[in-house]
Amino acid sequence: MADDAPTHAPPDGPQATAPGPARPRPLVHAQLVRTRRLLWPGGLSTRLLIITVLIVALANLLILPPNLAAFEEQWLLDRLRAAELASLVEETAPNGVVTAKVSDNLLASAGVVSVALQVGNERRLILQAPRLKRTPYLVDLRHDSGLSWVAPLRTLMTGGDRMVRVMAQPRFRPAEFVEIVAPDAGLKRELMGQLGRLLAIAVFTSVMAGAVVYLSLTLFLVSPIQRITRSMERFRADPEDPAARIPPSGRRDEIGRAEAELERMQGDLRAALTSRSRLAALGEAVAKINHDLRNMLTSAQIASERMAASGDPRVAQALPRLERALDRAVTLASNVLTFGNSDEPAPDKRQLALRTAVDAAAEDAGLTSDGVVLVNEINAAAEVGADPEQLHRILVNLLRNAREAIDGADGRAGKGRIVASLRRDGAMDILCLADDGPGLPERARAHLFEAFAGSGRRGGTGLGLAIARELAQGHGGDLALVQTGETGTTFELSLPVGSQDTSGPAMDKPRH
Repeated sequence: MADDAPTHAPPDGPQATAPGPARPRPLVHAQLVRTRRLLWPGGLSTRLLIITVLIVALANLLILPPNLAAFEEQWLLDRLRAAELASLVEETAPNGVVTAKVSDNLLASAGVVSVALQVGNERRLILQAPRLKRTPYLVDLRHDSGLSWVAPLRTLMTGGDRMVRVMAQPRFRPAEFVEIVAPDAGLKRELMGQLGRLLAIAVFTSVMAGAVVYLSLTLFLVSPIQRITRSMERFRADPEDPAARIPPSGRRDEIGRAEAELERMQGDLRAALTSRSRLAALGEAVAKINHDLRNMLTSAQIASERMAASGDPRVAQALPRLERALDRAVTLASNVLTFGNSDEPAPDKRQLALRTAVDAAAEDAGLTSDGVVLVNEINAAAEVGADPEQLHRILVNLLRNAREAIDGADGRAGKGRIVASLRRDGAMDILCLADDGPGLPERARAHLFEAFAGSGRRGGTGLGLAIARELAQGHGGDLALVQTGETGTTFELSLPVGSQDTSGPAMDKPRH
């Protein structure tokens, strides 16, 4: 008997419980965090430091070739000016003749092996060393463009035992140009020294610039982000932890806005969690009360059946009203328990014959040939992709609501029609259910798909349409009210087109 049923909540009812203590962070997540810290110690700060150092070092490397070219050019000009000054001794020498010893000393002091002047069409060799074994390579400094960036690299790679011939405009003597020949061993040695100094400067400036950028970004950007991140992690671990709250710093930039929004979000989530905890406790209590209420209603239904057998005419007159009231109460209790199970499974979509599914749902919804009739205009070959059980629940809710609306209309005597049709609209299959009932009242339209608020009939809960729309949206579609009025009501159920093509003769033409 129902009276002897246990008073605890049924296993299929909503077992809502208050949130338990915060669970520790999963082990896998913690291992990933530790691995990332080993690879990038300091996280964002270290990445910024490394990137800054690399960028500054790259910039310094880019300026090395022109710097070395300028250094080589100046070194050659210095040798040339020194040789030009040394050649002036010729003018002061007796009879304009310079002894070999004096010539060697002048050449050695200038760091060259010969000096020549071009005067008009005459080339004068002023100071000259013994004949050279190898032909020197030419460097012409008479143009302002300077040396190319390749010249220092050539000197560093192939120089040291060669001679260089340098031509430039004279400064101290009237001539077309002055020309010297000098060994490039000293030039290579000086270039190596300059290269070392530039590399040292590049390393120093890269490290210093990286440190300055690192400290600046850490102070103004990374530290606030780390503070926000720690707050989010602590809040995720324990939303009730007071230390998880992040007090805004008052900054007016994006960091300040992020801090303010995070504080607001944490406050909203705490309020939502508190409300959820209370609702969970309330839901558990309602589930237990609902269970006991269903037992009581079942006992009342059994008692009413016994009363119907008594033969009392007054009982027979009042019994239909009692049975309707009990049926509504049992339906309400069942719907509340169904709605309380908020974890709807993901739809198991299959290709279904829609006409057959609508016929089966019409039978369960109480549609008969001598009452509210289903006019099924769906082609027998039409198929849709949907979960069979969930589609059946959607259709039963819609068809039952239409039947009850027609049954409750004045002067209809339970007679009416519900027309089912199907059409294709882009990537959606649209199932249209149109009845000729009295239409929905204004108060029901405003909250049509809201639980406990959208019922169009007395004693209804509004759960049917809310559940049906939730199931439709779970399929990637929707449920919508197209039109309602004195001539009837039309609902459209849209479902994504399945893998099988249902166009052509299997589909109905759009209804206007």
